[in-house]
Amino acid sequence: MGTLYEHAGREPGLHRLEAHFYASVLADPLLQPLFGDGKPEHVDHLTAFTAESFGGPDRFSRELGFRHLIEVHRGLNITEEQRRRFVELYLQALDATEMPEDEEFRTAVREHVEFGTQVAMQNSHAHDESELHPLREVPRWTWAGDDPGSAPGSAEDRTGT
Repeated sequence: MGTLYEHAGREPGLHRLEAHFYASVLADPLLQPLFGDGKPEHVDHLTAFTAESFGGPDRFSRELGFRHLIEVHRGLNITEEQRRRFVELYLQALDATEMPEDEEFRTAVREHVEFGTQVAMQNSHAHDESELHPLREVPRWTWAGDDPGSAPGSAEDRTGT
C-alpha cells in the first residue's frame, strides 16, 4: 500500500490538509486562544511534521527538531475539551480536503491525532522535564497491522519510537 505519506498525496496533499485545518482552528473560539493570531510558518511546520510522521522526508527533525514541538506546547494548559475539539476539526479537514476515504487510512490518521494530542496535552501541563511525555522524536506512524519493531495492535505500537 505504500506509506501513509504517499497515500495522503505526499507534501501537496498534506499541505492542503494542514492549511484547511489550521484555518479552522484559528476560527474556532475554543482553540483560537491556543494559537493566538496564528503564524505564517505554522502550516509549513504542521505539514513537515505530518509528512515525517507518515513516512515522508525527515525535514521537521532536521530543520526544527522535536524539542521545538515540546517547547511550543509548554504552558498552554490544554484542556480535554480543547484536545477533543482539535481531533474533531482535524477529522473534518480530512473530509473537506478530499483525503482518501478508506477505513484503514482514516483509522491510522485518527489514532495518530489522538496520540499526538495526548502527548501535547501532557506536555502543556508539565512543570519540569520529569512531567513531560517520554516521546522525544517524531513518531513514525504506520498502517494498522504493520510491525515497526513491536507487536502490532495499539496506536502506540504503530509508532516507530
